[in-house]
Amino acid sequence: MSVPIYQLKGEFFKTLGHPARIRVLELLGDGEKSVGQLVPEVGIEASHLSQQLAILRRAGLVSTRKEGSSVFYSIANPDISELLAVARRILTSSLHASAEMLAELESEPVAPLPDARH
Repeated sequence: MSVPIYQLKGEFFKTLGHPARIRVLELLGDGEKSVGQLVPEVGIEASHLSQQLAILRRAGLVSTRKEGSSVFYSIANPDISELLAVARRILTSSLHASAEMLAELESEPVAPLPDARH
């Protein structure tokens, strides 16, 4: 019995549901990097970063290449970078709409409240 695609999508997005993993994928969009190169950019301890990279690797979102004692990570599929770019556009659009609504609210005159003492 096959797993429904919506369930697979849910698992996929669950894997993406951690800010450190998103940041790693954004950074790898610029090319392969080692854990040592990622640590200062992601801002978490190397051991925690390694755990997050292992999750991404198990999900097939990153691939590795070993060179001596260093392991280099890269995005396994360029569509992942496109997905993150689409997410950024959606969020940017939503934030712009919210900013416009806020500006409208701030520019409206405030009507006095009715006197509740009656």
